[in-house]
Amino acid sequence: MDYTESRYKKNTRKSAELFAKSKKLHVNGVSHNIRFFSPYPFVTKSANGKFLIDVDSNKYVDFWMGHWSLILGHRAKQVYASVRDQLNLGWMYGTVNKKTIELSEKISKAVPVAEKIRYVSTGTEATMYAVRLARAITKKKIIAKIDGGWHGYTTDLLKTVNYPFNQSESSGLTDEKHILSIPYNDLENSLRVLKSVKNDLAGIIIEPVLGGAGCIPATKDYLKGLQEYAKKANAFFMLDEIVTGFRFRNGCLYSTMSLDPDIVTLGKIVGGGFPIGVICAKNEIMRYADTQSFSRKERAYIGGGTFSANPMTMTAGSATLDFLGKNNSIYTKIKKLGDDARIKITKAFDGRVITTGKDSLFMTHFVREGISEINNAQDASKCDTKTLQRFHFEMIAKDGIFFLPGKLGAFSNAHTDRDVKSLVSAAQRFSSEI
Repeated sequence: MDYTESRYKKNTRKSAELFAKSKKLHVNGVSHNIRFFSPYPFVTKSANGKFLIDVDSNKYVDFWMGHWSLILGHRAKQVYASVRDQLNLGWMYGTVNKKTIELSEKISKAVPVAEKIRYVSTGTEATMYAVRLARAITKKKIIAKIDGGWHGYTTDLLKTVNYPFNQSESSGLTDEKHILSIPYNDLENSLRVLKSVKNDLAGIIIEPVLGGAGCIPATKDYLKGLQEYAKKANAFFMLDEIVTGFRFRNGCLYSTMSLDPDIVTLGKIVGGGFPIGVICAKNEIMRYADTQSFSRKERAYIGGGTFSANPMTMTAGSATLDFLGKNNSIYTKIKKLGDDARIKITKAFDGRVITTGKDSLFMTHFVREGISEINNAQDASKCDTKTLQRFHFEMIAKDGIFFLPGKLGAFSNAHTDRDVKSLVSAAQRFSSEI
């Protein structure tokens, strides 16, 4: 056992005891695969602002920020007050409620494609239903996604998520032959693959910033090229903005890139830290989800779920978007923090890393020989991911800084310039050790 791990174990003894109990009750001790890290994850007791506090009373500056959903920080007062008031009125109705209308008005105003909206409880459900809409309307079956693209655990899209991309992600999948994968930021080769199935292409789904596969922005020309091809092939162009929606501006990223998607999925920030997934589309598309107008043969059957559009989520989301809409300076602030972090972390490692990202999102890649740029998941997979995980774990154990090891980081309104300095200091120390 090395010194870092020994120090971590010494400081997290209560977490170790609780996680041992958790392993008896939960698969690998967790309820989301990525939340496990070796030797065991600490157990969180509370959170506030930019901090997580574990059961051993260790305090961490958090850059994971609830899977990047907490753009205002933990327990943001602007959200807390509204949620507390709603709690007094009830937290689950199972009926139409006014809070849903209020949130939808904010989303539709900021997201032009959101002429009609349907809420679910997770991003996985949102992308699943987006794919169903595309197939139902086009009467075609093939969905194209990106190598490394992550759209949740839906069977429709669980393919080519992790390197090596030519291997199946799981047993139990039944629809892999109808999922096509294309290379990110490589329009020529993407079009070559798409043309091979153009007669049965129902849609293309893509993240405008590749999240789990490396925090890599798509180029404007690449996205426009895919959109143009989709429209010529009478297929749907679908943007998964679950991570990027309301992350960079009061609205979606696509609006800044001269794009006109058919369907957009949202999540994370629009739920204000509560469970949410959103399918947004134009009237002409979403009308096929109307069970009052279409037969079983014609409709795209989109449900929701017991907890879809529950008043707590709608309240938290509405409070978050209301505050963001009135305080655009937040985006300027967190963009500067992200820009500074990328430049200064890269400099601290003296050319041994590439720090990717956009605005408030960032991820450090420890490059191996021959890698000079990171444009896609293939490039990211060639980097030294074990060293990245070690870097993140050392920051947890030594610096009181939390990244989910191996994942990208996000700045929130609760962070300050001091947190950039702490990151750079940790990077300088780690750089001297490797």
